[in-house]
Amino acid sequence: MPNLLIVDDEPDIHRALKPVLAGAGWTVLSANSAAQALNLARMNPVTIVLLDLGLPDIDGKAIITKLQSTNPLSIIVVSARHQESEKVAALDAGADDYVDKPFGITELLARIRAAERRAGHWASQATSYEAAGVRLDVGVRRVELQGEEVHLSPKEFELLRELIAHAGQVVTHRRLLMAGWGDVTVDPQYLRSYVATLRQKLEEDAAEPRLIRSEPGVGYRFGS
Repeated sequence: MPNLLIVDDEPDIHRALKPVLAGAGWTVLSANSAAQALNLARMNPVTIVLLDLGLPDIDGKAIITKLQSTNPLSIIVVSARHQESEKVAALDAGADDYVDKPFGITELLARIRAAERRAGHWASQATSYEAAGVRLDVGVRRVELQGEEVHLSPKEFELLRELIAHAGQVVTHRRLLMAGWGDVTVDPQYLRSYVATLRQKLEEDAAEPRLIRSEPGVGYRFGS
């Protein structure tokens, strides 16, 4: 069974999550510090990490890159830090998703399953992506919605590519600016304008988007 690592200094979190995750088929590893987490990740083929940011020895954001260097894994930050700046910093550091404490077990399990699906799906599709009825073929730069071709400008294509390649995850404004312009100092209004155009081309109702959802102050999420 795959290994899932919980990194949190709250014993109640481990007690609450361990039986639920074990029942879902995971082998659950536990760490209450950054040092212990890195040691466990180096010694075990971990697939998913649930990472708290408020660790006793170091800020959790500081070990995101180090954890990812040990295994090809997905990191879901689970934290009581609700500030937008904290979420942006964690996602820009390489986290795949962010769940606020207190959280619902059902939602957390759904985020974990989504991370599993993405890991398997994108590994098998290096040049094409498909999610929520949208298919993007990188080689021929073609986009289809429900089988019908949609014509996108080069920047629209690159923004959609970044979003759909991380479907279900929050993609920060910073990452999208790099994908579209290669420069994080570009006026964010340009990004908002291009996202609005993408919604016009892809959404059934651009005023009530279901494919490209806003994460206020942080970025955008493609799909659920």
